[in-house]
Amino acid sequence: MVVVGLAPKLPLFVSIFLPPNPLHLLHHHGHRAVTSSVSTSSAWRGPMAYMERKPNSISDVAAKVIGSLPVVGLIARLFSDEGGVGSDIIDFAEFRRRVGKNCGINDSRAFYEFRDRHGRAGDPLYVLMCCWLAAVGVKLLKSEEILEGVDRLRTSNDIEFEEENFISIMAAAKERRSKSNAKNPDIPMFIRTEKALEAIYVCCFGKKDQIEEEDSRLLCIILNAVFPTVGESAISEIISTKAKQVADGKNTSFPDPKPLSKEAIQLQMKDLEFLKQKSEN
Repeated sequence: MVVVGLAPKLPLFVSIFLPPNPLHLLHHHGHRAVTSSVSTSSAWRGPMAYMERKPNSISDVAAKVIGSLPVVGLIARLFSDEGGVGSDIIDFAEFRRRVGKNCGINDSRAFYEFRDRHGRAGDPLYVLMCCWLAAVGVKLLKSEEILEGVDRLRTSNDIEFEEENFISIMAAAKERRSKSNAKNPDIPMFIRTEKALEAIYVCCFGKKDQIEEEDSRLLCIILNAVFPTVGESAISEIISTKAKQVADGKNTSFPDPKPLSKEAIQLQMKDLEFLKQKSEN
């Protein structure tokens, strides 16, 4: 099994013969993508580099204090390449940057090969969207909301709309939790990895295709790149269990997509109007 995340950075004259790293190229997508500076640091970081900080730790308390100060918080957000200052939700563009900074050639190749096997539905952006929802949104989104969203993405290919829709749902859930003074649940990385695989299966396999041996190999590399502290052996076991459930016809039944809310439909109509105006100009 390939060791993920430890692959050396190849020199330019070698790397030009390989596909470019999709995780570095995917920092922007669509007209609504968020931009920020990208760190040049290549040091390996665990999930805490792009996940929530440890609750009640010194760094967590300090980040919350800094984020709550109007002027200081604004300056921190402007100069922080890590983003997520205070209790801010880590958006999709920021998540991709953080994962991409720590990915090696083996990880990059796995994303490309997975796309070659599954076509548009296996696009690296779609796979990363599934991982983002599991990594960042699992505390604020219901499982069915995640699966319904990635199922829509498979057919609509409107990743910008789905990102904004998920951000809206997460922000609303976060506000409700804040008003009720409810604590954030502590979701283990192992569970987040399982959620990511479920979302990838719905989005990329269409809820019915078998997970073949080559798929398992590539998924192990991909998920290990996003959730490195879970461990390669544990991730391999998660994938093997899922593949066996699918092969035995015992896969979890997935909910049928529900109609979008009125607000979501209005947002989508605004996007269509924007594209129409852009094409006319």
